[in-house]
Amino acid sequence: MHTDQFARSKKFIKLLRPDVAGAAAQTAITWFKPALKIGDHGKPIAQPTLTPATLGRLGALEVRLAQKKQDIKRAQKLRYRVFYKDGTAIADAATMLARRDKDAFDKICDHLLVIDHAAKPSLSGKQPVVGTYRLLRQEIADRHGGFYTQNEFDIAGMIARHPQLRFLELGRSCVLPPYRNKRTVELLWHGIWSYVRQHGVDVMIGCASFDGTDPEQLALPLSFLHHYAAAPEAWRAKAHPSRYVEMNRMPKEAVNQKAALRELPPLIKGYLRLGATIGEGAVIDHQFGTTDVLIIMPVSAISSRYIEHFGVDASRHAA
Repeated sequence: MHTDQFARSKKFIKLLRPDVAGAAAQTAITWFKPALKIGDHGKPIAQPTLTPATLGRLGALEVRLAQKKQDIKRAQKLRYRVFYKDGTAIADAATMLARRDKDAFDKICDHLLVIDHAAKPSLSGKQPVVGTYRLLRQEIADRHGGFYTQNEFDIAGMIARHPQLRFLELGRSCVLPPYRNKRTVELLWHGIWSYVRQHGVDVMIGCASFDGTDPEQLALPLSFLHHYAAAPEAWRAKAHPSRYVEMNRMPKEAVNQKAALRELPPLIKGYLRLGATIGEGAVIDHQFGTTDVLIIMPVSAISSRYIEHFGVDASRHAA
């Protein structure tokens, strides 16, 4: 590996790190094809059985789309564990009984899954789902009442200003703690990029969260986003007036940028480095115990070095 390639890889490793309780970790870099993994019995572990839904693989890990209701239930169980059991989300009686994080959007979304084929199977014989992302394309959202994001942010005007572009909503991202590492997260992002290319997506949007519901305690990072990462006018969208929380809590000259960056959740920091900007106003989500901001990421704004990393045609970890 050349020196400049190694330097870029080190920067990329720092780009997207695992988040806590509900935010999928962001990505890192793996430059070589993984060696065949050896199990405790001294024999090679079988490679994943790939299906048409497979979007990529990295060693024993496979990223794919859910194909059956049971696949979606597995994603919902993972979300319940990360958001409710290990996180700060407050479950209602139905959620506690089902032990699944679910809502009406699950039926219309695609669900990205990372499966570990080297892990111990469940009692049902299934390999565990260790990471997930929920994906909702604009044409599907339009037929079913809109995006989940519209519950918090008024994005209709922004979408209307770009009628020639296709939007994709990213949400409900999470990764099991033992898998919050570069391999799992790189594969998640490879899956997203593959999906974006397959469906001709032009813009990615969604909510990203800070832990906590007291905006005063988040004054520094919220003010940093307001002053240094605000979406340009063509991409601007605001939190709904009834839920609007002011992000401009400190004057620009009082914001310590380095300190603010340290307080940003890895998910948000990773989005910014990829080229995303932030909508106007935050929203408090009491159910999940978070303060949410709007992420807006046109594909055209993504840095070329990250596109080159995964491949323009998403070929880096192709199955």
